[in-house]
Amino acid sequence: MVKAITFDLDGVYFPNGKANFIKALNNLGVSEDEANRVFLKSDEMNKLYKMGKMTDEDFWSWANKEWRLTKTPQELMDLLINGYNVDEKVAKTVRQVRKNGYKTLICSSNFPARINGLQKKFGFLDDFDVAVLSYQVGENKPSNKIFGELISKAEVKPEEIVFADDHEPNVLFAKDMGITAFVYEGFDKFIEQLKNLGVKI
Repeated sequence: MVKAITFDLDGVYFPNGKANFIKALNNLGVSEDEANRVFLKSDEMNKLYKMGKMTDEDFWSWANKEWRLTKTPQELMDLLINGYNVDEKVAKTVRQVRKNGYKTLICSSNFPARINGLQKKFGFLDDFDVAVLSYQVGENKPSNKIFGELISKAEVKPEEIVFADDHEPNVLFAKDMGITAFVYEGFDKFIEQLKNLGVKI
């Protein structure tokens, strides 16, 4: 029986943040390829940042140099957060399932500037019982440590947790740890799969 449901943040709860940030950088003269390279595809730097091995100041100072901009780290962080909005349908569902007795969870490879900025702007963490964040745990998804922390903090059995992700290796890893997991294929399909698992929405 499902007792806890994990909701994804980027692209789900917050549908357009990354794309809007890339557009904002384009307006500053940064090409889409360069914006993506630094913000999304610079594996080593992003990995360190999301694991809490780099500070906000260090990462955004580096990004500023790579993009040849004259912004302060705070200005870049503000530019990022300004592009975010909440999908009210998702937020309403989170609140509804919580009201129906399910624990609401976050398990995210993320960094402090984004989480803290979005919390300040939207107070979204108030709708969740548990937030497991890579920069606090020291490891990104997928790993025993981050999923182990999710199970521990949720205080339910692994199979009682639902986890969906659009990155299949994360799903397979979660399944190996006993979590009820499937590939995310859009929010309507996600709701349908929850209902198939007996979740009251």
